[in-house]
Amino acid sequence: MNATLMRDYSLTGEDARLAVEKGLSAASWYATPLPRQTLKALMKRSDGPAIRDTLLWFALLLGTAAGTIAFWGSWWVLPFVIAYGVLYGSSSDSRWHECGHGTAFKTRWMNNVVYVIASFMLLREPTVWRWSHARHHTDTIIVGRDPEIAVPRPARVMNVLLNLFSLKSGPASLTQIMLHARGRLTPAEATYIPKMEQGKVFVAARIYLAILLAVVIACVALRSILPAMLIGLPTFYGAWLLVVFGTTQHAGLQEDVLDHRLNSRTIYMNPVFRFLYWNMNYHVEHHMFPMVPYHALPALHEAVKADCPRPYAGLIEAYREIIPTLWRQRQDAGYFARRVLPQGAAPALSDAA
Repeated sequence: MNATLMRDYSLTGEDARLAVEKGLSAASWYATPLPRQTLKALMKRSDGPAIRDTLLWFALLLGTAAGTIAFWGSWWVLPFVIAYGVLYGSSSDSRWHECGHGTAFKTRWMNNVVYVIASFMLLREPTVWRWSHARHHTDTIIVGRDPEIAVPRPARVMNVLLNLFSLKSGPASLTQIMLHARGRLTPAEATYIPKMEQGKVFVAARIYLAILLAVVIACVALRSILPAMLIGLPTFYGAWLLVVFGTTQHAGLQEDVLDHRLNSRTIYMNPVFRFLYWNMNYHVEHHMFPMVPYHALPALHEAVKADCPRPYAGLIEAYREIIPTLWRQRQDAGYFARRVLPQGAAPALSDAA
C-alpha cells in the first residue's frame, strides 16, 4: 500500500488541520437549483405523517415485545425476537436521525421525545450525537472533520461485519457513556460539543447507566435474561439492518469533495424498507436539503433527479459496487467508486482527483 495515501481520520490530527487550510471545513456545498416556492413547499413541516408512522412503530414494538414475552422459552419466540430487534435496534436509527434534525414533526416537543427515546435504543447520547451529526452535515466525509465516517480507508471489512451485531460500536458506546458519567469528554468530542452543552452530556450518561443497571437487577431478580432482551440487548442483536442500510450512504465514495452527488447514494427501496428507514434511502437529496422532512423526500427526489447520478435500483445493486470497492481499498486506499453525473447536469464540485 502507498503510505502517502494513509489518512488520519481523527478530529485532532494532521488531516483535520489540512482540511481547514484547504477551505474544506464549513465550506459551501453544491445544491441543485430549485424554484423558491418549490423548495418552500417541500420544506413545509407537518405532524400528521410522523404521528401516523410513529404510532405504527410503537404498536409494532409493543406487539412484538408482547409476543416475545408470551412465547419466551419456546422456539416460537424467534420471529418475535427478530422483528422486535430490527424495530428497536435498526429502525430507531432513522427516527433518531429525522427527529434530531427537527423535521419529522412540526411540533418541537414531539421531535424531542422521539429523539431521546430512539437515542437510548441506539446507546447514542442525545447531546453528543446532536452535535456530532451537525458536524457530519457541515463537513460530510471531509477527512479529519467528519466524526461519522463509518468506513474509513483502508477499509476494515471485519469492523463492518462485527457491527452487524454492534460488536464494535456497542462496546465503544458503553465505554463513552461511562467516561461521560465521570464528567469527562474525549478530545475529539471537545472539538464539536460547546462547553455550555457539556453538562447535559454528563447527566444523560448517568441516566443511561441507571436504566441499564435497573435492567441487570431485573434480570437477576427474575433469574431470566428476558428484561435485557427487551431493553439493552436489542441494540446489539437488532443492529444488522441498520448496518445494511447505513453502509450504503457513503461507503466507498469520494472523500474531501463539496458535492453530495459524489459522496452520497440514493437507492430505490420497497415500501417496507422505506418505512423502516424513513426514506433515508434518498440520501443525496437529504444531504443537499437536510431541512426537507422525510415524508417529502420522494417528491424532492423527483425535483432534482435530472441533476444527480442515476439512483441504484436496490440494495443488491448498491452492494455490487460497495463490496468490491471496500475490498480493493484494503490495498489501495486512494481508490473510490466514482459517481457519474447525467448529461446536462451541473458540473461536479470536486476537490479530489
